[in-house]
Formats: sequence, structure tokens, C-alpha cells
Amino acid sequence: MARVLSYLDAIGEALTQEMRRDPAVVVFGEDNIGGTGTNGKLGNAWGPTKGLHQEFPDQIFDAPITEAAFVGAAVGAAATGLRPVADLLFVDFAGVCFDQILNQAAKLRYMVGGKASVPLVLRAMWGTGMRRGAQHSQALYPIFAHIPGLKVVVPASPADAKGLMITAIRDQDPVIFFEHKMLYFSHGVVPEEPYEIPFGKARIVREGGDCTIVAIGRMVAEAETAAEQLAADGVSCEIIDPRTVSPLDEETIYASVRRTGHLVVVDESNPRCSAASDIGSLVAQNVFDALRGPVRMVTSPHAPTPFSPALEDAYAPSAARISEAVQAVLRRAVAA
Repeated sequence: MARVLSYLDAIGEALTQEMRRDPAVVVFGEDNIGGTGTNGKLGNAWGPTKGLHQEFPDQIFDAPITEAAFVGAAVGAAATGLRPVADLLFVDFAGVCFDQILNQAAKLRYMVGGKASVPLVLRAMWGTGMRRGAQHSQALYPIFAHIPGLKVVVPASPADAKGLMITAIRDQDPVIFFEHKMLYFSHGVVPEEPYEIPFGKARIVREGGDCTIVAIGRMVAEAETAAEQLAADGVSCEIIDPRTVSPLDEETIYASVRRTGHLVVVDESNPRCSAASDIGSLVAQNVFDALRGPVRMVTSPHAPTPFSPALEDAYAPSAARISEAVQAVLRRAVAA
């Protein structure tokens, strides 16, 4: 029988297997050993590092609430031979340590002419859905995708979370690993043995011929729901999960748009300078002749995430909004 794991446990298993394989892999950040009120039994706020301290007492450490200090320490550790996995908790906290990420981790290999590398993984929770308000719910992966020298990973399934985490730990460059909070307790089939999923290789989630939907992170599940609803009306959608937004698998997206002639990009980040606007502009620039209608973006509005549950639900892209966007694109094509 196929083995099923949660997204959270898949990440924990990747960490465990890599720490066993390579003693240079070290994990640190806030509450990695203990966790609030657990007497050392939980492991982080959500539990992905549960039990690691017992097995790897010399490879996992807790840090004070000093993101600038422990992310800076992670950069230094990576440059001098270790493979740190630093847990930022909420990606919103990146503002406190942005210089360490932007100017140190991302630039060091370039500044020394390739004589040093920074094999660092920075784990970061993101996204709406848990009523955490504007300072704990942002989708900031477009900011990091803009920075040369960083690799930006946004897994949408437990299997991808494990395989991409292993790839991230083994990579020679700094990786920002985005984990959507609402996916933590989703489940899927995950192989037990260690495996890598290459960066820059998208996953075709669903094949279809009428419209390409590129969806990122939690939006993949919303796109699947929309595609099922549209299929009942005779509309066939192809869903592509980029997996990584930097590097981006442009060719898989272009090939799909050449087949379908239509593109809808679903992105939980704000619309200005978003992943959706980037993908849409790349398609318009490189496969414009294949388009039979306008590119449509489905994003959160250009506003902070509201705390109100009803407003937050309306704020994030949904299956209904995706369906409406696909239908609008196809109507424009028919009218033309």
C-alpha cells in the first residue's frame, strides 16, 4: 500500500534523513528543540523537528528571538562548511534580517568569484487562512524571486515538500523554502526513501486542452477544484504547478500555452510585481502568437491581509474566482 504522510511530517522526514546522511546538516532557529509549553516534546511551533534533538543533539539548536543574529550565523556557518537549515518561522519576519539574506547570502558566492558557496536553507511559513492578520500572513516569494543568487521553492504537496527539501539541503546556493500554513495538515503519498526533485522543473498536475492554469502553493488545490467544476461544463483545463518560482520552468508553461491558447495565473501574493505578473509578461513576450485571448491573473488584492475571517476568505483567491477567470478568458476568445 502507498504510504501517506502529512505535508508537515514530509518536511520532518526530509530533515531527519538528511541529518542522518550528513553530519554537516544543522538545524536552528526559534523553538526547534522544544516548542511552546511542551517540555521539549513538540519541536517547533508545529512539530516538524519533533524528536530530532534526541537523535541529533549536536546538530539542532534553539536560538533567541533574534532573526538578524541567527540568519547571519546561518550564512556564516554555510560559508565555512556546514549546511544549516534555519527556521525563520513566519516569512513576515524576513524584514528583520533582510540584509543578511539580500546582501550576504545571495551575493557572497558572486563577490568572491565562486571561491565560496552558501548552502543555506531558510524555512519560512507563509499565506492566508489561519486568521493571523497582516503581519503573519503575507506571500512574499516574489520579493525573493527578484534577488539574483537566491532559489525560491514553493511546494504544494507533501511529496514535493519532501523531495524539494532534500534538494534544497544538498544545493550549493541559498534556498528560501516557503511552507504554506494551510497545507501543513494536508496529506498525500510520499515515498519512504530519500529522493530529490530538481529545481526549475514544473509539475503538470492535470492535463487539458482549453486553458492553462498556472497555480502556486496552496492555489494548486483551489485550481484543481475549479478545474473539476469547469469540466462539468465541458471546459478542459491544464494545471501547472511551477514548484519553484526561481528558477522558473518557463518552457513547460510555454508548451502548455501553445497547446491551449489561453492562460490564467493564480497567485496568492499581491498583484503588483507578483509572480503572476512575471509569468504573464513572460508568456506575452515569448509565446504571444499562441494566445487566443488575454492573460488573466487571479491574485489577492493590493492591500494588507485582513484579520476578519470573512474578509480574509474573500481576500485570497478561490476556486470560484479561478472558474470565473477561465470562463471570462474563453468568452473573450469566442467574441473575438
